[in-house]
Parts: sequence; C-alpha cells; structure tokens
Amino acid sequence: MRVQDLLKTAAPEATVLIRVMVGGVFLSEGIQKFLYPDALGAGRFAKIGIPAPEIMGPFVGTVEIVCGALLIAGLLTRLAALPLLGTMFVALLSTKAPILLGYGFWGLALRELPRYGFWSMMHEARTDLCMTLGALFLLIVGAGSISLDWLICRRTKARYDTTNLG
Repeated sequence: MRVQDLLKTAAPEATVLIRVMVGGVFLSEGIQKFLYPDALGAGRFAKIGIPAPEIMGPFVGTVEIVCGALLIAGLLTRLAALPLLGTMFVALLSTKAPILLGYGFWGLALRELPRYGFWSMMHEARTDLCMTLGALFLLIVGAGSISLDWLICRRTKARYDTTNLG
C-alpha cells in the first residue's frame, strides 16, 4: 500500500467536525490521565483491574494525546484511528461488559451502580460508543478535504503527475 492510498479521501469538508470532536475528546482524556493519574490514569486502571496499571495508564494517555492531535490536524487520520479503536474496545470490554453482565470477570471489577444490565450498560457506554463509531467513520472515509492528509495527497499527486509527463 502506498502512502497516498492511506491519505486519500473523498469525504466532505464537514468531516472536519467529526475529526475535531473525536480528536478533541481523546486529546482531552489523554491529558487528564496525566493530570489526574489517581482518578483517571493508573489509579483508575488499577481499580478496574487492568494489568500493569502504572504502565498502561501513561501508555493509553500518550496514545490518546498523540492520536487525538493527529485526528484534529487531519494527519495520518486512518492510521491514528486504529489505536483509538483498540483503546475503545478495551474500555468497552473492561468497564461496560461487567455492567451488562452484572459481575466482574477475568479480574475486571464491577463498579457500584444503582442497576445493571443492558440499559445501564448503554447509559454508561454512550460516550464510548460515540467515540468508537466516530473513529470507525474516520478510518473508513479518511480525513476529508480540510486536512493535512488531503494537502499531502494533493501535493504528492501533483508531483507525480509532473514527473511523468513524457
């Protein structure tokens, strides 16, 4: 696969709104994992039951900051969406699946809530589901025409076209 294939997009200009929303939330959450490590980073990961929380908290925070910023800029958008989808899969499995089931499993803890089951899980997962679908959307359609991906792709194509005239 060529880099140009990874960057190309036919998505509309309005895709910038999805990029800013998804990237902004991930960027903010990643920063907060470092600002409030006990509540949102390693300390929270330990309470949930995530293995090696002192490593995973900063690692996930860094991934969210870097990939969130890339989404906002529209740079390597499809590539940046992949690790974010991975973090969302782990978040849904580790925090929302126990709510759905009503018990913890694989060492993952169940939070104290007024109720458990499908509707409680859906309520708690609303942001996670939106972020997952937003990142999946960006993986499929790319960054859109208001992005660094689009500019790079356009310049690469223009350079390729001028070097192959004869």
